Amino acid sequence: MSGETLIIAALVLPVLTAVGIFFAGKLPDFREGITLLGAAALFVTACGLAGTVGGDMPAELVLGTSVPGLDFAFRMEPLGAMFALVASGLWIVNSFYSIGYMRGNRERNQTRFYICFAIALMGAMGVAMAANLFTLFVFYEVLTLSTFPLVAHKEDKKALKGASIYLMTLLATSIGLFLVAIIWTYTLAGSMDFVPGGLLNGVEAVTPIIASALLILFAFGIGKAALMPIHFWLPNAMVAPTPVSALLHAVAVVKAGVFTMAKVGLYVFGYDLLKDTPARDFVLGVACFTIVVASLVALTKDNLKARLAYSTVGQLAYVTAGVMLANSAGMMGGSLQIAAHAFGKITLFMCAGAIYVATGKTEISQLRGLGRRMPWVFGAFLIGSLSIIGIPPLAGGWPKVMLMLGSAESGDGYVAWVLIISSLLNIAYLLPIAILALMPPRGTLEPAPYKRPEGAPMFTVAAPVFTAFGTVVLFFLMGELYDFLLPAIGGQP
Repeated sequence: MSGETLIIAALVLPVLTAVGIFFAGKLPDFREGITLLGAAALFVTACGLAGTVGGDMPAELVLGTSVPGLDFAFRMEPLGAMFALVASGLWIVNSFYSIGYMRGNRERNQTRFYICFAIALMGAMGVAMAANLFTLFVFYEVLTLSTFPLVAHKEDKKALKGASIYLMTLLATSIGLFLVAIIWTYTLAGSMDFVPGGLLNGVEAVTPIIASALLILFAFGIGKAALMPIHFWLPNAMVAPTPVSALLHAVAVVKAGVFTMAKVGLYVFGYDLLKDTPARDFVLGVACFTIVVASLVALTKDNLKARLAYSTVGQLAYVTAGVMLANSAGMMGGSLQIAAHAFGKITLFMCAGAIYVATGKTEISQLRGLGRRMPWVFGAFLIGSLSIIGIPPLAGGWPKVMLMLGSAESGDGYVAWVLIISSLLNIAYLLPIAILALMPPRGTLEPAPYKRPEGAPMFTVAAPVFTAFGTVVLFFLMGELYDFLLPAIGGQP
């Protein structure tokens, strides 16, 4: 199959899946079978696209040109291929999990849920394959709009408020800042294409002041990257069902944000221009501030999903920090973090959902004694936590090593200390959860009865166990992933 055909398939398959789900809405088993089939087909397509990277005929496609230099175009490169594989692969896992969660919790509007999920994955694939800023922006917005109904899924006052904050924040930052940066880039360079070495690098009109202004517009305009203070939409979005939280934090939305940040750093600025941009130090400082403060806030949260949400805010800032180090080691660390965090954090959120479906409990202080009754769930939670902390042999350790190397190379040694402090705070807000679950409940011999007497549905247990195992497998595959990304990340002038 040609690269052009694979690109079209990657965009069309999620849409066909959404159409099939719509027509099978009254037949749940058939509807969910279509979801799983579509997810599997998309992953196979993403594998095919990844196989074209580095070959004689990389996957490229131009669907049309609106004005000269403004193409609706796609091109698969190593970073995009990694993001596509992570998003499509975890869609399969999250789909199995969603079946158990949505049925076990007797959620309404399940057909709409699966339709929006499929469209969101189409948006993620478009972001992954975009060959220029214009195409990326279009699919970035598709991702925002398609996930709004998912955040508002429960349709109560709290859900609608959280979804409104989610939508308005992401639209305001993307249109008010990100789009402005894109248009300004076009006026300076006469193109929006992603160029190895940096589209703006070497453009005479790009003075240090202009480069700084553009960098700040990009950094805060890419709201999905959740740099403080553009982070509050993420905790507010936790009103959504847990499969949506997993989508937001691991599969598509926030990963699209930090992926976009990496693409801008790599292909719009390039290492040389970033190093000479005064605002680089400011954005790097904001990223480090976000890492530490988000972790401190996480420590104060008793609600499990809220704690995990603030953990995500801090962990995402690792990627932005890696980009701002402006060298191949930092960029590699940030890129590896996209994959490692995806597996670790989806594990934690799916565990939180399994606990809620089985027991109805949402607060960490209510978890005493549950570990003995849900050993697989809390075992997976412990492994996911250790990966986020960075303990080998789990995937989360490699990004931190590369980021520390990048900080030493750039002369920003304080970043390494920020990462060490972050790891200690990760220990403080994650490990006590699993430890508390092993403790006997206060005052009684047994914990409170389950909301579901039969316990968590099988799929809600099997899915996080699978992704927890995935953090181990990914640890040993990091060398292959490093080599795969190196032509793009290490090939800068």
